[in-house]
Amino acid sequence: MPGMNLPGNFFLVGLMGAGKTTIGRALARITNKTFYDADHEIEARTGVRVSLIFEIEGEPGFRARETEVIDVLSAMNGIVLATGGGAVLDPVNRTNLASRGFVIYLRASVDELYQRTRHDKNRPLLQTEDPRAKLQALFEQRDPYYREIADMVVDTSRQSVNQLALKIVEELQSIHAHSKA
Repeated sequence: MPGMNLPGNFFLVGLMGAGKTTIGRALARITNKTFYDADHEIEARTGVRVSLIFEIEGEPGFRARETEVIDVLSAMNGIVLATGGGAVLDPVNRTNLASRGFVIYLRASVDELYQRTRHDKNRPLLQTEDPRAKLQALFEQRDPYYREIADMVVDTSRQSVNQLALKIVEELQSIHAHSKA
């Protein structure tokens, strides 16, 4: 199974905790693509954590950096990109992602996302009195944008990373085979 060459780029979108980075790494390994994580790229370029950028520049400052990084990365070839959960808020990002690759929306229930993120202190948007309510609000705000640009929607609840990555690859192979026919 490993070593499959599927053409193009794969862009992962979804809320924090949906598994974009973890599944993205597995997907890149299976398809022989280079993996990038937008948040990690921003941290590498700035030399500071995303949480500090939020603290100093606020969400608008972070989003401007994110748009720049997504523009550069999405223009590359043969990559798997895990985007930040809020990347879809910017219409420029939505256009770049939708037009430059195959968009996979990793979706999980708010309860599942809360279970996965509740002990993570590196999620600036969840440092609130009621992080579950915040996740619910983010889900309601962002789900329509994820769906708007998604070429595939994958439920990440209760499945192992490798099972999910292989399932995605099988679907991608099927789509690719049909597009050649």
